Amino acid sequence: MAAGGRGVADPLSPAGLPCAFSPLNQAYFALASADGQLRVWETANNRLHQEYVPSAHLSGTCTCLAWAPARLQAKESPQRKKRKSEAIETSNQIDLLAIGTAVGSILLYSTVKGELHSKLISGGHDNKVNCIQWHQDNGCLYSCSDDKYIVEWNTQTCKVKCKWKGDNSSVSSLCISPDGKMLLSAGRTIKLWVLETKEIYRHFTGHATPVSTLIFTTIRPPNEIQPFDGITGLYFLSGAVHDRLLNVWQVRSENKEKNAVMSFTVTDEPVYIDLTLSENKEEPVKLAVVCRDGQVHLFEHILNGYCKKPLTSNCTIQIATPGKGKKSTPKPIPILAAGFCSDKMSLLLVYGNWFQPVIERVALNSKESHMCLVRDISNCWAPKVETAVTKVRTPVVNSEAKVLVPGVPGHHAAIKPAPPQIEEVESKRKLGENEISIEERLGALDIDTKKEKDDLPQTNSFPVLLTQGLESNDFEMLNKVLQTRNLNLIKRTVLRMPLHAVIPLLQELTKRLQGHPNSAVLMVQWLKCVLTVHASYLSTLPDLVPQLGTLYQLMESRVKTFQKLSHLHGKLILLITQVTASEKTKGMTCPAQKAKLVYEEESSEEESDDEIAEKDSDDNWDEDEEEKESEKDEDVDEENEEEEEDVEEKDEENGEEDRDVASEKELNGDSDLDPENESEEE
Repeated sequence: MAAGGRGVADPLSPAGLPCAFSPLNQAYFALASADGQLRVWETANNRLHQEYVPSAHLSGTCTCLAWAPARLQAKESPQRKKRKSEAIETSNQIDLLAIGTAVGSILLYSTVKGELHSKLISGGHDNKVNCIQWHQDNGCLYSCSDDKYIVEWNTQTCKVKCKWKGDNSSVSSLCISPDGKMLLSAGRTIKLWVLETKEIYRHFTGHATPVSTLIFTTIRPPNEIQPFDGITGLYFLSGAVHDRLLNVWQVRSENKEKNAVMSFTVTDEPVYIDLTLSENKEEPVKLAVVCRDGQVHLFEHILNGYCKKPLTSNCTIQIATPGKGKKSTPKPIPILAAGFCSDKMSLLLVYGNWFQPVIERVALNSKESHMCLVRDISNCWAPKVETAVTKVRTPVVNSEAKVLVPGVPGHHAAIKPAPPQIEEVESKRKLGENEISIEERLGALDIDTKKEKDDLPQTNSFPVLLTQGLESNDFEMLNKVLQTRNLNLIKRTVLRMPLHAVIPLLQELTKRLQGHPNSAVLMVQWLKCVLTVHASYLSTLPDLVPQLGTLYQLMESRVKTFQKLSHLHGKLILLITQVTASEKTKGMTCPAQKAKLVYEEESSEEESDDEIAEKDSDDNWDEDEEEKESEKDEDVDEENEEEEEDVEEKDEENGEEDRDVASEKELNGDSDLDPENESEEE
């Protein structure tokens, strides 16, 4: 029982190529290449058995593979009458191979005939087929797609038997239970369906990314105290895209427990998984996981309940080339697939390139925790660049021959001057002439020297540029992306970037946060977006703490000084406000103003009466002085007599004036309230 990778069209699709071993003794290995061609190899002698190119292999590339089970092939009736010997021979051979495509169609290819058996199209999927599963008994085929539906096909009539909605988003993986009555489906969450009624039996939490693999690991439950109903107590395994944890789930009788009971940790995203089924509680499950980094991890564990810590591999297998010479270093050879042999003590490894893979049987040694196999694959046939790129040959033309160029008769095509040959360039170097310009060198290689304008990258290319810059460690490319100040653009870029680039991006942001403060302000925006958008993915990584330890220490050291800086900031603000207020008061000048009204309060009424009397008496004295000046020329004798008369007249006049003033006061209401004062004045 095995599960392989599918196409790599979008960032959330599994890595690796669709491939699968045949069910009977793993005699054949089918591999769908990136150009849409199907190749079937014989595992015994590493020879190409068949090659099939679908008519729409470029537009509808292969996305998944599934061999028909051995029981079904024996029951498959041939379409035409054959001899008995031919029929017996055909029934013992591997026959049908189901191929899912990117356009939603399913092809059934017969390896016996070497041609297309049938095609399942009508009423099926409208989008890419993600997984195909054969039913081991009734000959039905189950498929899931990005269109959110699960389809049950009748392979005899090539028609849809049943179609139902499997999830609110795309359904990425399927698996049929050992008794054939249940079906597991997964997008991000995992559901267990009853095939007869198409109803959900159980829900499981699933993964943060789309599930790429679902496999049942046990046939019988470990504890057989209660009667077995075919599903309760069984364990199954799940792996997801860009997730380095393989989770193990158990189907419980109650519907409360939805989380994984244990997990296996690997070094990279799983590409191909194969295992040996556990038939009783004492037999351990053997698991072989091929990762995207080209390594194989082997696990051996007895499934007996909950396990808190992720389990590490018992053995790791790598393949490398021998280093030729002292300076050359060995290079790793990627492993494409691995499958357990029937004896469960040896492993079939498929490594090399997809065009010409090498298939080798390797015996397992339980004592070694790490195996590095040195293999030289340089002798294997590989196409040269010239033959692979073009088959056009330039004819040798005689100098006297006249070449007719298509165009208007009588007109000649513009003849370009022949560029200087490479031999001439080399001769110039030998003769010690001036150094040849770059333009001449490029002309010798016949390369166009037109320079493209270095425009700013478009917003839709930011995730691609960011991923390429992180992989190649290109400082300029990273600067173009990370120096943007548009928050919406930052969020869109983080949402669309592939998950395997999250950890390298966090490490790059950590480096830049330790640099100039101006760049640190921009890096904080990126860091905030990455931690909020990809929090669920980061929580699934087992070694997250050592990878982000530097970032955590950096943030903690800066947070410690934040409180002291805030206190200092508050004190500085108070000091600055006081200084500015004092400067304002010093600079202000009081403008000269004239009073519009002045009010003086009198002390008492008596003083007012005396003042009025004094004013009247002063006036009278002025009149007397005028009379005296007019009478100065008279005799001295007459003056003495008249002075006596004047004194009497003055006394009379003063008495009359006092009476007039008193009468005026009474009229104005200014008379004294005290009667004693009035009598004294009289």
